[in-house]
Amino acid sequence: MKYTLILILWLISGAIVDSMALQLYQPVKVQKIDSSGVLICKGLVMDAESGLRLALASISVEGTKMATVTNSEGEFLLKIPETYRTARLLVSFLGYQKTYFPVSVFLDGISRLELKVMPVPLPEVNVVFKDAESLMKTVLEKRGDNYVNTPTLMTAFYRETIRKRKTYVVLLESVVDVLKMPYTSVRRDVASLYKVRKNTDYAKLDTVVFKLMGGPYNTLFSDLMKTPEDMFTEKIFENYTFSFDRSTRIDDRLVYVLNFKQRSSVPDPLYYGKLYIDSETLALVSAVYDINLADPEKVSGLFIRKKPLNAKVTVTKARYQVNYLVRDNQWYLGYSRAELGVEINWKRRLFHTNYESVMEMAVTDWTSDVPENWNRSGSRLRTNVVVSDAVTGFLDPDFWGLSNVIEPDKSIESAIRKITRKLEQHK
Repeated sequence: MKYTLILILWLISGAIVDSMALQLYQPVKVQKIDSSGVLICKGLVMDAESGLRLALASISVEGTKMATVTNSEGEFLLKIPETYRTARLLVSFLGYQKTYFPVSVFLDGISRLELKVMPVPLPEVNVVFKDAESLMKTVLEKRGDNYVNTPTLMTAFYRETIRKRKTYVVLLESVVDVLKMPYTSVRRDVASLYKVRKNTDYAKLDTVVFKLMGGPYNTLFSDLMKTPEDMFTEKIFENYTFSFDRSTRIDDRLVYVLNFKQRSSVPDPLYYGKLYIDSETLALVSAVYDINLADPEKVSGLFIRKKPLNAKVTVTKARYQVNYLVRDNQWYLGYSRAELGVEINWKRRLFHTNYESVMEMAVTDWTSDVPENWNRSGSRLRTNVVVSDAVTGFLDPDFWGLSNVIEPDKSIESAIRKITRKLEQHK
């Protein structure tokens, strides 16, 4: 069984006791920034019934391209011109009803935005499939028909961040060429860096250097339909149970929802989450899943490559998301994301340190006409690459132009829009 995210930690000189308390979420409202004419909208998106915070919910200003997404705690920040004081914010999340909130409501201090589950009844899936397992078997059987079956060249935007508490210490954005192999092929996808920019401040990393191996491969290997055996293994139904959840709609297409989790009799840490299956083609269109953290020691052993001897490192979160898009009745990888949370407890120290890393990739273009010189940089990435250390030669200030500030709180779609013209010029 393969686990995609690998972490390197090693000790550097100095021993700094970090006593900074965790920043707590505070109720917020829209605020005006002095004379700049900008409103700052902060808030928290929640499930109206359970109060569960909704990570990666989309927030946009109605009728504009201004948008962002919530972080892993369901929080968001969106800056808008004061001229949009009378506008509405559209909040959406997979499986929930899209809801509009007037910007003016924020002025009264209301910042907790509640979404209701989309009321879509379970259709005749129970008639066609006697149980959830039979539906999952069909999804796997139809993989060769539903997904791209020829080599495909993709251009993708990849972003990698490492955050210590609320402070970003590593920010990296890049344009990546991906040679996507057919979904029925055993050959692995290949990635190559084209353009990169980064901002690192290792001084803020306290007594360890926190690095991530794999780069874009962490997101490529999250493609469940390319290598389903990597996550589910060949003993999929011996290791997991599947059950039906409420159906929903994605882009006006009816979607079945399957819950899955590892069986209690399985000792090794596996996964749990939700699978979203198109009712017409029976293709997996989205998946959101986490690794089971019931055995912290085993989980940490899967991810940690090296660590200081005087520290206990615990993985607190390993979460994945993958979305597919359809074109000409075939599905292909559109977006993937991997999140890793780590807690470091030092011996003879009162306080511990928390880090959170996010790796996400969005495909911006694709073609089945793969040229021989598809690798524009001439250098393929190894699967064990540390991208932040391998960017020499790929930095190009002229390519990024005026967009020279990495904004990690903005959605990846927002970042892509800033470089679309440059991508067109460099084709």
